[in-house]
Amino acid sequence: MTYNIKVAGLERELTLCPINDKVMIAGFVIFGDVELTCACARELLKIAPPFDYMVAPEAKAIPLIHEMARQSGRNEYFLVRKAPKLYMKGVFEAEDQSITTEGKQKLYMDGADAEKMRGKRILVLDDVISTGGSLKAVENLVEQAGGIVCGRMAILAEGEAADRDDILYLEKLPLFDSQGNIIE
Repeated sequence: MTYNIKVAGLERELTLCPINDKVMIAGFVIFGDVELTCACARELLKIAPPFDYMVAPEAKAIPLIHEMARQSGRNEYFLVRKAPKLYMKGVFEAEDQSITTEGKQKLYMDGADAEKMRGKRILVLDDVISTGGSLKAVENLVEQAGGIVCGRMAILAEGEAADRDDILYLEKLPLFDSQGNIIE
């Protein structure tokens, strides 16, 4: 089963993936889709609030944040990682519960990145916002770093996230029942 979506002027066919016996999500993946990544970055930058830096969780948002940095002329952006790396110093963490990841996970920020964020306007990005778990964890890390969250953006807002007034996004992405029907 699939779902067709038009985003940033482009049409894509998304595969429906069950997350339990009753609900399916449409798998939206920008990895390898340069045309879609560039178009979405362009459209998000048109509606982005003023910011000093951008931050995103690894991994599916990496192409998006990179392209937004490139198009906006910024030379730097930050990622929060799913595991601390040896080169990271002064690491701190926040817990995340994502709809696409089984169980709880932790996200980690490098202390050097945190120093640069202190007192700065930080734009939080993701490819899809659904439950808001990843978004909340990233915001927690930004706040721990002393940064000021100036906006929350995603390509798609899934399910109830589309009803939030604190997220900027390009298109709504519905949830689906086990038969592939849109859940209203």
